[in-house]
Amino acid sequence: MDDFLEMLEKRQNNGNQGGGGQAGGGGQGGNGQAGGGQQSSSQTGSQTGSQTGSQTGSQTRTTSSTIPQTAPAGLLTITQPPQQSTSYYKIAPSQFITFGWNFSYIIATPTHLTVSAVCENGNTYPVGPTNGIIPGTATSVIWDPYSYQTSNPNLPLAQAKYNLRIWGDQGPNAPREPGYLTPNSALEFALYTPQAYTPISSGWSCGGCSAAMSQYISHPAFAGIIATLLVMFLSGSALLRRL
Repeated sequence: MDDFLEMLEKRQNNGNQGGGGQAGGGGQGGNGQAGGGQQSSSQTGSQTGSQTGSQTGSQTRTTSSTIPQTAPAGLLTITQPPQQSTSYYKIAPSQFITFGWNFSYIIATPTHLTVSAVCENGNTYPVGPTNGIIPGTATSVIWDPYSYQTSNPNLPLAQAKYNLRIWGDQGPNAPREPGYLTPNSALEFALYTPQAYTPISSGWSCGGCSAAMSQYISHPAFAGIIATLLVMFLSGSALLRRL
């Protein structure tokens, strides 16, 4: 009986050891598979990241290299008003100013344009209804200086000469670059404020007119003309008497 019990215990121990070994082997196999999965994931992530980074970099290089370095710099030429002489505009209701231009050699179209009027006193004023910022493809802007004057009493427009400046995304001091807009500051114009009307019935008098008459009377040429007319009149009278 004792021998039989010992035999059963040995069989149970052998069975437990075999099951444990199989479980251990299975665990090791599972760990191996998990490790392989982690390695595969890390390899896939690194490959994807490197591919994405290289593609992005190549796309950026391609975009920046689309403009040939031999291309001329982009230009903006003022077409309105004419630049042969200084144009004078009055600051008054319904007195709009139109500035026009065209583009040449623009390859990289700017997203927006900034238009400003720089006064000879050093002040800078935005030009246009949108605070000086207009679309990059615009070829003109309409300015109402009177509206600006009434809306900005702290920085009024002076009666003086102004310089119109237009630039793109690169700023007002951007250097000349192939295909990019070069800032323009070639146009000069002037603003003035007309005097208010004063009726004569209110006691208005032309001080300059009286001063001008006194200047004419005191001029030596005026006295000479009067003397010449007097001599001609007297000579004519003498001739008529002889006849």
